[in-house]
Amino acid sequence: MNRRSVLLLLATVVALVGALLVFLYVRSADSRAQAQYDTVKVLKVVAQIEPGETIDAAAGSGKLKLESVPVKDVVPGALDSIESLKGSVAITTIYIGEQVLPDKFGTNVETSALAIPKGMQAISVELTDPDRVAGFVSPGSFVALYHLPAVTDGGTGGGGAAGQDRVQLLLKKVLVLGVGSTSTTTKKTTVGADGAQTTSETPQTVLTLAVSQEDAEKILFAEDEVVDHGEVAFALISEETDLSYGKGTGWDNLYN
Repeated sequence: MNRRSVLLLLATVVALVGALLVFLYVRSADSRAQAQYDTVKVLKVVAQIEPGETIDAAAGSGKLKLESVPVKDVVPGALDSIESLKGSVAITTIYIGEQVLPDKFGTNVETSALAIPKGMQAISVELTDPDRVAGFVSPGSFVALYHLPAVTDGGTGGGGAAGQDRVQLLLKKVLVLGVGSTSTTTKKTTVGADGAQTTSETPQTVLTLAVSQEDAEKILFAEDEVVDHGEVAFALISEETDLSYGKGTGWDNLYN
């Protein structure tokens, strides 16, 4: 083979190798571009989820949304439905924009490891349920607490000491960590004008609440049965419930 033929063969080989390299580069670039635009549907948080809030409550209040996310941005373990998390509660704050991950939720808030928010403590108290709403309260719900004073006039009303015969808002918004049993407990016996005694029974529900030290002291003082400071009742509230502290309601302003 002469020199000219050898050079022609080498040139052909070089051209083929160059063409192969260009082909591989273009295919790799196409793959990268395809991966960039390929998306999958995952659940994302669109409103902050608080510790102790159930996945069901979060979904029901519109805090989760199924969105398209580039494949390369999907966090390992991200979910596209809440089916596998039904009944579980958030064990930490989950912020807007986060993808829903199983390790951010616990199976049961009433286990030995309560999902207590940072800086708070959990207390279990037996509270009066005058509105019969206990069946609608679940871990992650919020309740307002009211102080009902002890009867100071034999149950006839209106004869209490000034400032004591008042129902007042004690705490605006308290996170429920757990819900215990509801029982009907005998609370008061009153005597009518004819001397007849009437016993009233009011449902009591055990709630485990996340509170600060100051709020825990308020609740425990208000429901102290030893010196009969009265009792504490709860009311189920929503995110839109508007409450404000005030002087409360007594005989002087009941009909205003």
